[in-house]
Amino acid sequence: MTVVKRGDVFLVDFNPARGSEQAGFRPALIIQNDVGNRYSPTTIVAAISAAFERTYPFLVRLSAGEGGLERDSMVNASQILTVDKSRLIKKLGSLSAERMQQVDRAVRISLGLEKSN
Repeated sequence: MTVVKRGDVFLVDFNPARGSEQAGFRPALIIQNDVGNRYSPTTIVAAISAAFERTYPFLVRLSAGEGGLERDSMVNASQILTVDKSRLIKKLGSLSAERMQQVDRAVRISLGLEKSN
């Protein structure tokens, strides 16, 4: 079984997708806690995309090189999915603790647990 840790960035196979769901092979950030990652056959991810023209409170900007990403991207905390670990193709890298704090806030905003400014 793939070793997965919170803060890791993996290339994920999101196929098949429906409607506005993320599709194809794309990077995603592991946001599930490490206890769940250790014992569960699934993990929780937030999709990463480079295709945003505007900034929203549920997006966290990443620079090229962060998490092993080749180009500037955004963690999209409005696209949170539970995926089977068999969908994880390869680990690209990991995000810093400081960047994960920003992701945590974006997740709270996306879920309505915190208001954005």
